[in-house]
Amino acid sequence: MNLTSNNKIETNKVELQITVGPEEFEKAVAQAYRKNVSKINVPGFRKGKAPRGIIEKMYGEGVFYEDAVNALYPQAYEDAIAEAQLEPVDRPEIDMTSVDKNGFSFKAVVTVKPEVEVKDYKGIKTTKTVKAVTDEDVDAEVKKLQERNGRIVEVTDRAAQDGDNTMIDFEGFVDGVAFEGGKGENYPLTLGSNQFIPGFEEQIVGHNTGDEFDVNVTFPEDYQAEELKGKAAVFKVKVNAIKTRELPEADDEFAKDVSEFDTLAELREDLRKKAGERNEAQAQDEVENTMIDTLIENMTAEIPECMFERRIDDYMNDFEYRLQSQGMNMDLYLQYTGMEKDSMRKTFRAQAERQVKLRLALEKIAQLENIEASAEDIAAEYQKMADAYQMDVEKVKSLVGEDDLKKDIVVTKAIDFVKENAEVTEEAPAAEKPKKARRTTKKKAEADSAEEPKAEETAE
Repeated sequence: MNLTSNNKIETNKVELQITVGPEEFEKAVAQAYRKNVSKINVPGFRKGKAPRGIIEKMYGEGVFYEDAVNALYPQAYEDAIAEAQLEPVDRPEIDMTSVDKNGFSFKAVVTVKPEVEVKDYKGIKTTKTVKAVTDEDVDAEVKKLQERNGRIVEVTDRAAQDGDNTMIDFEGFVDGVAFEGGKGENYPLTLGSNQFIPGFEEQIVGHNTGDEFDVNVTFPEDYQAEELKGKAAVFKVKVNAIKTRELPEADDEFAKDVSEFDTLAELREDLRKKAGERNEAQAQDEVENTMIDTLIENMTAEIPECMFERRIDDYMNDFEYRLQSQGMNMDLYLQYTGMEKDSMRKTFRAQAERQVKLRLALEKIAQLENIEASAEDIAAEYQKMADAYQMDVEKVKSLVGEDDLKKDIVVTKAIDFVKENAEVTEEAPAAEKPKKARRTTKKKAEADSAEEPKAEETAE
């Protein structure tokens, strides 16, 4: 392989001209001949025994060129990328420029990772405020326990309300004609769940068991089924049953049934403690999110669109995997929600942009601060993954390349570096007696460690 030219043709795009010489190409052509000779019939020769020269004379000199080129160009491209010290972020555009007995040449247009600048990533200032736990918060937690331990009872003395579980028959019509997928019998529908298109569930509220009525709705303009977009529809609906959740009384007996505590007071105290722990974690998350927002604001780069699109692809694939684990596929989900795939991709756009920008910023910080992944770091991370997935370490290594793992470790270390060097002002919860705000820096935290332990910080 010979990299004959390396030219930047526009921002984040490089054009490489790559040549594979005659000796290497001849070996690949010979291998292609051996691979294909058994499939070629030549008069006068037993199948698989025809000499290469006879086949080439019969079918043309380049009969094996395509297989030879396909065998060689991927590695030639990888070698050229390494020689040019480029970091691609998308598949290359390949254009074969010449091929003959002396070898072949091709052009590769490569989209590469952008140049990044990050300023003021040390000493990021932020405030940590932990929300106080109120009696109302504890009441809400008790209510959640009541709802989880409630029992479903049939409603016979009132009309359907928001939050009720109903069983309905329905059939939809557009311009008086029933449409495919618009019919269901004894369909379970929780009112207020927004499972159906906008306006449907609200029109069931107020009806009693046995009622038959029309529901008038309009399909959204971005509805998945092209023939229903923006169309007015009438659904013939019958309410077969209305059910609701009956809650148990919140008392000492209830506390004994749902926990290890003997009294409601003890249960409430435990719920208060856990709520406080959640508030502490939430406050820490908010601190880290502020740091991330600041990093992104202080980062400058012309980011190729393909980096955002590939991150969105990752989110879509992950979402589809989770749907499959629940016995559903993407097409069915889109049908139920009335969304199109393009619309769903847009919901991931902001998240994808944030993650791509954050990673680029952290990679730059790691470079500026000479942050690296040690052999011990790599071994520990492989072991952590093996334990998490209950797999052999060697199996994990075969699935996750060391280079990719190193990059992830370095990024995690970089965000730890940013957090350790941040200046965080801690504010007391509003319900507590106000205290003088304390600013925590890395050096001050170390000096004060004998008096007050520093809260553990976790990378996002």
